[in-house]
Amino acid sequence: MIRILAPLFMTAHLIAGLPSTQEALALAFPGAEITRKEHWLTESQAQKVKELAGTGLSGLWQVAYEARKEGKLIGVAFLDTHKVRTLQETAMVAVSPDGHIQRVEVIAFREPQDYMAKEAWIRQFNGKKLDAQLTLKGSIRPLSGSTLTANALTDAARRALALHLLLYQGIQ
Repeated sequence: MIRILAPLFMTAHLIAGLPSTQEALALAFPGAEITRKEHWLTESQAQKVKELAGTGLSGLWQVAYEARKEGKLIGVAFLDTHKVRTLQETAMVAVSPDGHIQRVEVIAFREPQDYMAKEAWIRQFNGKKLDAQLTLKGSIRPLSGSTLTANALTDAARRALALHLLLYQGIQ
């Protein structure tokens, strides 16, 4: 019995129909050339991101996926892996050059599927910028029965927007 259940648990994200990283990037930036760029933040930069986002980063090494069309930057995506309840979720947050969320895609979700946010709920992040209203008590609707998921995705969005401000909009 365990042999049968373990593979199902390990591939829960496949059953849920979640996109791969490459698929999520293609959804966010159709037809764009994607370049992976690694950033090593200083302690002071990480502190600045924490101040801007209201939540800390998982480490100093951050990866951005830059999307370009005809050489022009059309957006940047960040992957954010975080704990929801006891297990992890990975979300891709795509940010426009002017600092607004273009798209959020969950690409891995290890918690029970009942706690996973629906696409319609996730779409409310589109067009949002980093401000005091980007919270569950502000412009983000709560997610009934999945408050921890809602908090985790909102924090991921805030971290990605803060990273974008620091790395791509020159906020120091």
